Amino acid sequence: MDNNNQASEKDLEQIASKEEAIGTEITIGSDSDGPSGRFTAEQTKALLRKIDLHMIPYLSLLYLLSFLDRTNIGNAKLFGLEKSLGLKGNQYNTALCVFFVTYVLFEVPSNMILKRWRASMWFPIMMIAWGVVMTLMGLVQSFEGLVIARVFLGLAEAGLFPGVTFYITLWYRRRECAFRAAIFFSAATIAGAFGGLLARGINEMNGTAGKPGWAWIFILEGIITVVVAFSAFWFIYDSPSTARFLTKEEKEEVTYRLAHDTDGLADYYDIKFLYAAFKDWKIWLQCFTYLGMVTPVYSFSLFLPSIIAAMGYSAARSQLLTVPPYVFGCLATIAAGYFSDKYNKRAPFLLFHGSIALIGYILLIATHVPGAQYTGTFLAASGVYPMIPILVMWNGNNVGGSVKRGVAIAMQVGTGNCGGIVASFIYRNQDKPRYLVGHGVIIGFISMTLILTVFQYFVLSAINRRRDRDNPKPEEYTQEMKDQERDLGDDASFFRFTV
Repeated sequence: MDNNNQASEKDLEQIASKEEAIGTEITIGSDSDGPSGRFTAEQTKALLRKIDLHMIPYLSLLYLLSFLDRTNIGNAKLFGLEKSLGLKGNQYNTALCVFFVTYVLFEVPSNMILKRWRASMWFPIMMIAWGVVMTLMGLVQSFEGLVIARVFLGLAEAGLFPGVTFYITLWYRRRECAFRAAIFFSAATIAGAFGGLLARGINEMNGTAGKPGWAWIFILEGIITVVVAFSAFWFIYDSPSTARFLTKEEKEEVTYRLAHDTDGLADYYDIKFLYAAFKDWKIWLQCFTYLGMVTPVYSFSLFLPSIIAAMGYSAARSQLLTVPPYVFGCLATIAAGYFSDKYNKRAPFLLFHGSIALIGYILLIATHVPGAQYTGTFLAASGVYPMIPILVMWNGNNVGGSVKRGVAIAMQVGTGNCGGIVASFIYRNQDKPRYLVGHGVIIGFISMTLILTVFQYFVLSAINRRRDRDNPKPEEYTQEMKDQERDLGDDASFFRFTV
């Protein structure tokens, strides 16, 4: 992203001078609910609402299309994809898997491009690319063609989720991010619900122009993505400083709030911050915590229609029955993000929802009663989906410096999406109708995430206590003292981790 995303030191000095002249008292880095800059509490709320209305709905739409396009293959399978293409053995699972290979490999490079270039260009270009690939996927006639299409789909979609997650941190303070990310990620659950209904309707086009119904699912949804992508050139803003919908005073306020929320830690580009991210054990711990939850999310999204069909329902009815669990998961995701920000806590909410997910999968694996199993899908959805945005923002909150944070988020999302490779192979046709192997593996991954979450909670809390004991309180640091540690990021003595 270009340099106009960052406020110059001169601008910050001018803002600080105006602040001092007004005589308003500010606590640097405060996490209070009150105003964090020169605006009053009411003005700050109005500013955040304005940013929310101009950004979050549209970003959510982009992710809805992204998630719909990567998971609609599960609906296509239910409507005859395997038989039509002559897929045998694990070929369908292989087609699922290859998407995640390129998806994982290109997430970090994509976020580095975003940091150096413009969001208003990068996001739409990605969308056009994957929309075209999705449309062409409806024309494939063999296993090889399907694999090639999925490879390029992963490449094209790789940058959206980590990119938008990083992009959100350029507009909101740390404790304001999880709720916005939750709304954004809730689009994944909406995509699941909407995808089932849409696929059910599109399949009625079976035979139109000589194409089977599953092919029209790919073609029409790909065309929709391309159409929306062209509007993104006008609806995506590069940064607060260039946003047309903000006044000059509002731009200065956003810049001020972010500069003081991060305590002025380094925001310029330097390769050393890339190396710092790769060497930080805390980030790798977050990566594996995230991996343990992404695997259930992808297995749920890709195989829920098959899991419900294995309970004894028809293909058409199974598509309709996927909708209620997704709606329940959507509501849980938004609620979790809201309360996580409200109380500025991450680990307790992760542990709560992780436990709910665990109960849901235990119901799926422990009984063959369709009613109990279907109830398990509700608990699974309301457990796994809310954890994704909270985990990503927990990582972002605890990484100091914008470059290192962007790399850390891409590392986390990239490592986590390796779970998509695992998820592609654990629900096998030969394991129907109980899918004991798949459910058992997911229970193991959720348990890993819960254990790692508890470990991080105690470790980060201990680091905070040690810094409180050995150093002045963060609000007692002068700006000169903070400038001396500007390049240390989250290793700075005044930095406190969110737990």
